[in-house]
Amino acid sequence: MKSKILLFCLIIFCSCKDKDQQPVPSNMEGSEVIVSDAEGFKITEFEGYKILSVKSPWPQAKAPFKYLLKEKDIEVPGNIKFDQVINIPVESLVVTSTTHIPALEALGVENKLVGFPGTHYISSEITRDLIDTGEIKELGQNENINTEVLINLSPDVVIGFAINASNKGYETIQETGIPVLYNGDWTEKTPLGKAEWIKFFGVLLDKQKEADSIYGQIKSEYISAKKLAKSATEIPKVLSGSMFNDKWYLPHGNSWQAQFIKDANAHYIYENTEGDGSLALAFESVLEKSENVEIWISSGQYESYEQLFNESEHYKRFKAVKDQEVYSVSLTKGATGGILFYELGPQRPDIILKDLISIFHPDLLNNYQPVFYKPLQ
Repeated sequence: MKSKILLFCLIIFCSCKDKDQQPVPSNMEGSEVIVSDAEGFKITEFEGYKILSVKSPWPQAKAPFKYLLKEKDIEVPGNIKFDQVINIPVESLVVTSTTHIPALEALGVENKLVGFPGTHYISSEITRDLIDTGEIKELGQNENINTEVLINLSPDVVIGFAINASNKGYETIQETGIPVLYNGDWTEKTPLGKAEWIKFFGVLLDKQKEADSIYGQIKSEYISAKKLAKSATEIPKVLSGSMFNDKWYLPHGNSWQAQFIKDANAHYIYENTEGDGSLALAFESVLEKSENVEIWISSGQYESYEQLFNESEHYKRFKAVKDQEVYSVSLTKGATGGILFYELGPQRPDIILKDLISIFHPDLLNNYQPVFYKPLQ
C-alpha cells in the first residue's frame, strides 16, 4: 500500500512539474495599441510581452518584420514566430538616422543612446552635449558601421533603416548577437504618419504613455494649425524643390512634402502628379510652368540670392525670386553643419506646418518666428 501511495504521489508531482515547464499557449488574443495615422507598424500587447510588427521597413517590402518584446523573466509562448527577441525596457541602444534622435529626446531617454554612425550630422544641442562628453560614440558610416566599437558598446538593440532588402552590414551586426530592429518612419506618406513613430520607441523604452501623450499633442497642434490655414482668403501658388546637376527635383503631389503645402492652404504647382521618389524635370520645363508662382520653398542648398545667381542668372526670371519670396531649410543648422529640418522635422510636423502658414498667410500667425524655413539672405 505504501509503495502504491508513493507511486501515485510521484506521478502527480511529475505531471505538475511537466505542466509548469510547458510553453505558454499562444492562442490568447492580445490588445492592439491604437496607431491612428502611421501605416508602417503595429503593436499588440499580451501579458508580459508585446509583438511589434514593422510592416514597411522599406518600399515594396515583401514581408513584415515581427519583433517579440519580452519583459525580464517572463515566459512567452513557445510557438510564436518572430525575427528578433528583445528584452524590454531597453537600457542602451544605437540608432542610425537623425530622425530617431528627437523621439528619444522627447521621451527623455537620450542618455540611453550609446552610439551613432556620423555624429556630425546630429544638430540637437542636447544630444551634441552627450557626443562632446564621450557618452555617445562615433560608429563610422551608416553603410559600414564599425562593428568592433559596436561590440564594445554592447547595446541592447540597434535601430536600423534600409532602402531595400540588401543589408549586409546589419546582417553582420546580428551575427555578433546584437539584435537589429528596422524603423520605417521614412516610408510614411503623411506628416502625422511619420510623427507617430515615436510610439515605436515608446514601446521599446517603457514610455508608451508618454509617447501617446506627446503624439496626441503634436496631432492636436497640427489639426489646429490646418484649421487656421483654411480661414485664409488668398491662396498663393507655390513651387518646391531645387536643381541638382542638370535636373530640378520636386516632390510628387501625393508626397508628404506636398501634403504640408495643401494643409497650409496653398496651391502646389505640381499637386496633380503622383509617384514614389521625386519628379526630375528640366530647368526649362519648370520655368515654363512656374515662372509666375508667388512663393518658392525648399530651395535646396542655396542660402542666399548670390549663390542662386552664381548658379544661373535664369533664376532671376522667376516671380518668387524677383519678389524675394524664396525660402530654404538649409539656413537652420546645428553646430557641426547638420540641417535641423531633416532631423526634427519628421517628428514635429506641427512646426513645419506653422512655418509654412506664416509664409503663405503671414497675417494669420502674428509674431511667429519660423523654425525651419528661412528666407534666402
